[in-house]
Amino acid sequence: VCGTDFRSAAAGAPPRMGREELLLSALRAANRLLRERRLHAALATVKGFRNGAVYGAKIRAPHALVMTLLFKSGSLVDKLKAIAQATYTHSRNLAIFVFMYKGVLAAQQWLQGEKAQFHSFFAACMGGWFVFGDNNHINSQINMYLLSRILFALSRLAVEKGYFPQTKRDPFPLFATLVWGIVLWLFEHHPHTLQPSLQSSMTYLYEDSNAWHDISDFLIYNKKSTGK
Repeated sequence: VCGTDFRSAAAGAPPRMGREELLLSALRAANRLLRERRLHAALATVKGFRNGAVYGAKIRAPHALVMTLLFKSGSLVDKLKAIAQATYTHSRNLAIFVFMYKGVLAAQQWLQGEKAQFHSFFAACMGGWFVFGDNNHINSQINMYLLSRILFALSRLAVEKGYFPQTKRDPFPLFATLVWGIVLWLFEHHPHTLQPSLQSSMTYLYEDSNAWHDISDFLIYNKKSTGK
């Protein structure tokens, strides 16, 4: 009886080969869909969302880990929550921005029937307003990072276009001189104007190195533990 029941149950179950064929058919259908040229713009926004989420997590997770362990106080659980929250925020914001940028860009090109330089600027402005316009420490770091890069890029573009002459000597030493002179002047005399993470880094480097009690907090630790 048991053998008969077992054979009956086995006969009613879908064969393993059938399940594999079903999976392969689904994969082939998905690949055919992904190769549809008329859907390319829409699918590109979806992959852009995916890439934004992955890249945001890759960039933020190690940075948040190092900065939190070095400069944040609190329990290990609190630190892990802070790392996870920062990683999630960066990943989410970048994913939404890429999705929105590529979507608006594709919509403009579809409406006008051609590409124009203004399209990318307008699409990015919309994404910047809706995603990175919220004034929080994650968005502030991202926007400041981009600001330094675009200033460099615009300087190079101005030289390429002939708006400024090509210098005979490398201007980078002068640039480094001014950057470090200004940032340390601001830190020493107007620290409240600097971004909090930069304040923390500079406090560790330039203020904490002014105080110690013995060899332990001179070479081994930055500060003596206050716990009893």
